[in-house]
Amino acid sequence: MAHTGAILPNQRGWLGNVSDHFWRRPGLLIFLMLVPALLWLGIVYLGSLLALLLQSFFSIDEFSGLIKHELTLKTYGELFKPQNLDIIVRTTLMAGIVTLASAVIAFPIAYMAARYARGKWKALFYLGIMLPLWASYLVKVYAWKLILAKEGILNWMFEKLGLTWLLEGWLALPLIGGNSLSISYTGTFLVFLYVWMPFMILPIQAAIERVPTNLLDAAADLGATPRQSFWKVLFPLALPGIIAGSIFTFSLTLGDYIIPQIVGNSQFFIGQAVYSHQGTAGNIPLAAAFTVVPILIMGVYLWLAKRAGAFDAL
Repeated sequence: MAHTGAILPNQRGWLGNVSDHFWRRPGLLIFLMLVPALLWLGIVYLGSLLALLLQSFFSIDEFSGLIKHELTLKTYGELFKPQNLDIIVRTTLMAGIVTLASAVIAFPIAYMAARYARGKWKALFYLGIMLPLWASYLVKVYAWKLILAKEGILNWMFEKLGLTWLLEGWLALPLIGGNSLSISYTGTFLVFLYVWMPFMILPIQAAIERVPTNLLDAAADLGATPRQSFWKVLFPLALPGIIAGSIFTFSLTLGDYIIPQIVGNSQFFIGQAVYSHQGTAGNIPLAAAFTVVPILIMGVYLWLAKRAGAFDAL
């Protein structure tokens, strides 16, 4: 006898029962889907971060060189020694200068792409910006090492243009100069600027594209000059994009280890100090304390960026 009920019995077996169970409890399904990511984040990332923070509250015995597993702020006090404070200031200052220069250079590029590039030209723009990101990070840094060397193409160009005196005068300046561009803060700055520039251009370009063109037209109709339209209309609306880009350029410069190791002089940045204390010196607590510094700086920076609405432009 055929079944005449309005609801047919489940004929899909246990898989159908499981599917029906999750259909009735969507929250359980979402939780099970998030479990692997939460375990990875909680154990691998947050677990290692907490272990790092814990190590920073230990100290090194000055006589035996062994780690004293007693909670203390002594290691953080060592960060305020002149040599360590100089590393922190040097790294933060370089990150700030690279971020500011990136914003100044990236803005006109992003503006041209957002307002004037169309069709294939916009595709070429994205290709030109993204293409350097597809190359190996180490290959790019070593290529710049050759470009900035005394025998590199940059020195050759200065020589052909008769501007060798200008380059030598720049390298003779204290702090930013050196024997060549490849072993100077100027060279380190140029490589940082090149490597992280795409991370500034793209958020600015996205922010400018969201600014309606009729706002600029209205400002012009009301008698605003191009300069006034830029500072009163376009720049405030594009500022979240600039801050969003600065999050990338500032944080990546702040924690980079490879570029200062390959290009620049022998003076340490935070990344190099962490490596030196953790590996060569064996002072893991001080290395952990150095690692906490960029975390704190970026925590404050992200809080300020969030207040400025930068996350809306990411």
